[in-house]
Amino acid sequence: MVSFVSLRNDLNMTLTNDQKRYLEEWMNFLKIPSVSADPSYKKDVAQAAEWVKDALENVGCVHTEIIPTNGHPIVYGEHLIDPKLPTVLVYGHYDVQPPDPLELWDSPPFEPIIKTTPLHPEGAVFARGACDDKGQMFMHIKAFEVMKKKGSLSCNIKFMIEGEEEVGSDHLEDFVKNNKQKLTCDVILISDTGMISREQPSISTGLRGLSYMEVTVTGPNRDLHSGLYGGAVANPINVLCEMIAQLHDDKKRITIPGFYDNVEALSENERAAMAEAPFDLEEFKNSIGIKEVSGEASYSNEERRTIRPTLDVNGIWGGYIGEGAKTVIPSKAHAKISMRLVPNQDWNEISKLFSNHFQSIAPEGVTVDVQTHHGGYAYVTPTDNIAYQAAHHAYLDTFGIPPIPSRGGGSIPIVPMFENELGVKSILMGFGLDSDAIHSPNEHYGLFNFFKGIETIPKFYEHFSKLNGNNI
Repeated sequence: MVSFVSLRNDLNMTLTNDQKRYLEEWMNFLKIPSVSADPSYKKDVAQAAEWVKDALENVGCVHTEIIPTNGHPIVYGEHLIDPKLPTVLVYGHYDVQPPDPLELWDSPPFEPIIKTTPLHPEGAVFARGACDDKGQMFMHIKAFEVMKKKGSLSCNIKFMIEGEEEVGSDHLEDFVKNNKQKLTCDVILISDTGMISREQPSISTGLRGLSYMEVTVTGPNRDLHSGLYGGAVANPINVLCEMIAQLHDDKKRITIPGFYDNVEALSENERAAMAEAPFDLEEFKNSIGIKEVSGEASYSNEERRTIRPTLDVNGIWGGYIGEGAKTVIPSKAHAKISMRLVPNQDWNEISKLFSNHFQSIAPEGVTVDVQTHHGGYAYVTPTDNIAYQAAHHAYLDTFGIPPIPSRGGGSIPIVPMFENELGVKSILMGFGLDSDAIHSPNEHYGLFNFFKGIETIPKFYEHFSKLNGNNI
């Protein structure tokens, strides 16, 4: 256990003894480099699973277990107090994104540190996984501890914490299908999203789907001398760049035939309601250091990143990238490409459309290989069900103002799968901010947000139980 004093730094927030302990535990959790994408971290991912199991046991969860999969394990826990009460299934993940590029971190990614920022004057924890999703998932464990200590737990609770979310949750669906009785519940509660601001809470009512692809363009059978062969041989990097450039037109619309055929079109009234959410375009640009935004014509900045599909290159490489010069025409060039999808788009169909189109635009002189990594469907939560209303009242209780329903731009592919297999809705009670740099260097999560989550989550249980007709 690390000393809280040694981690304080510029912390400007008065904490209770319990809060200090929560913070210490959270920061020790963040020290485990549970990178699911890299096999060299396999032991660390397993250690993180053990850590979560121990954390559930330490707060009084009656039954806990680590369940192996063909990939990384799932941590399951349950605390059932009365079969007459509703059951909440908490989903989260303990795996994290790779920390690269390391040189862009101000402090080591797995050595958590507290620093104050203009948005987090009380302090924020900087580390990989601070927000996504170790910090947000850990709020639920601490909220359970609070309710159990106070004797205020008003629902049965189950935990399903996985270790493969950042690599597509490849083995979670089989686990869910094979354990439907174990996972029986009335609602699934997830904190892996964000809110509009720390002053204005919001509830994510929609997520985009995802199709993640990798492409390889191959030219000559080896790297060639660019002087001897330049001008006479197709350069795979040049070709790949030209092909990628063809995937959007001058209006920033995606050019894949059939891509938009099933895209859900929101009504003008729905778009107007979305536009009522507070948003400062200049602040948005300043927060990420750009002078102008870019995207599909005829849609607002917020619509582009929530209700419209996208296509982005996530990585591109080939040839010589070491120090100094090496004049070669590379044999191969590669790129990773993700498409964010909206309701009614089938990610399997979109993946096939992409593959067919990308191969069709390849010029003579190269061959193209397209690989589908993973994907998932978009999801929309109705605002008129009991669970949503419970979340609404919970935020109202702790923030003092009603939350705004908002569509999220990210993807959690397992959410629609949960509904298909378990027949229940998911409620996305996120407490992160867009500025938390998830998936990026210097990821962080504000102490205000962390402790506000621990305060708000028990209110959800209270209201969910009452709305289900239970007096507590």
